[in-house]
Amino acid sequence: MKLDDTDRRLLELIQQQIPLSIRPYREIAAELGVQEAEVLERLVRLREAKIIRRMGGFFDSRKLGYTGTLCAMRVPGERINGVAAVVNAYPEVSHNYLRDHEYNMWFTVLAPSAEAVQQIINEIKTRAGIDHILSLPAERVFKIKVRFKVPEVTDAE
Repeated sequence: MKLDDTDRRLLELIQQQIPLSIRPYREIAAELGVQEAEVLERLVRLREAKIIRRMGGFFDSRKLGYTGTLCAMRVPGERINGVAAVVNAYPEVSHNYLRDHEYNMWFTVLAPSAEAVQQIINEIKTRAGIDHILSLPAERVFKIKVRFKVPEVTDAE
């Protein structure tokens, strides 16, 4: 999918902040110099093209009383898709990815209590037929604000 200048500016704007107002997309449209309907159409198109994976707020889950952990497990190559489907079925799992490592599947679990986190890990072990899952809760939290510059794409690329 080829992005035009308005697409690039829109993607950079929504990474910074979506206005907290009754008509946030109208405010974004005004900043871009287009109509609100065009912003909405572009967002739908970018979402359908999987350029935008999600839009939403970020919260400090600890301040909301939640606890989480990073998990790692060894999954035989031929079972990766099935195990990933089990892990991904839990709404408490926010990330699930493969690594080139002895522990090749890593995921995060976030739940209202440490007991709930452990229950989810135990269920995943049982449902996925995995003997052991490493649970690696954070000792310190580092938050990095990441913004991606949307590059121009030339016809030569």
